[in-house]
Amino acid sequence: MEYKQIKPKKIYEEVAEAIFEMIKTGVLKPGDKLDSVQQLAENFQVGRAAIREALTALKAMGLIELKQGEGTYVREFDPAMLSFPISIAALMRKEDIAHLVEVRKLLEVGASGVAARKRTEKDLEAMQYTLQQMEQGIVTGNEELGEQADFLFHMAIAAASQNPILVSLMNNVSEMMIETMRETRRIWLFSKQATSEQLLDEHMQIFAAIQNKDEEAAQERMRNHLSNVENVLKKYLFSS
Repeated sequence: MEYKQIKPKKIYEEVAEAIFEMIKTGVLKPGDKLDSVQQLAENFQVGRAAIREALTALKAMGLIELKQGEGTYVREFDPAMLSFPISIAALMRKEDIAHLVEVRKLLEVGASGVAARKRTEKDLEAMQYTLQQMEQGIVTGNEELGEQADFLFHMAIAAASQNPILVSLMNNVSEMMIETMRETRRIWLFSKQATSEQLLDEHMQIFAAIQNKDEEAAQERMRNHLSNVENVLKKYLFSS
């Protein structure tokens, strides 16, 4: 029997979620001023560093804003945002997420081109299987299945490069990739910039280029896909 690994929450994630809940339930309303970092630290009985990280996460979600010389205030927000997942903002610093997207571009665009040259029939079968799983996730509404298949598709491309060092590099950032890819999919769908079917189509277009041994098209389609990911993250995480 396999058990899902339970990851302990960091202190600042718990603080962020507590403040988020106060905003969600109306205890804190748009325009309300938050207590100082020191006061919040005392109230939550945590260190000031945890408070600063929690506020950074909430700021990334667009729920609070810092007014220079005045303090931190709850922003006006779309009520629909209250169903927006907090975990992506609390996962890591915004700079880390931006750096990860940059690393993915450097690794995966090149990997797609090499995969188009070197892929085997077995590699294509592995990619096709992940695409079928993504489609199954859409049909059944199993988002977790779709998320896992999305990640495995990208790893299958790396494997198709026949370059063990590249695969090792991808594995080194795999945990961060899994988390950011999961939440990026949710942000993307929440933003209504794309549907699950459109996301699947992007992956199928990449697969088609690799299947046809079209190195240039494979690289271009992967570049476009990751640029779309980057644009969504910029809009929802990096704009504030």
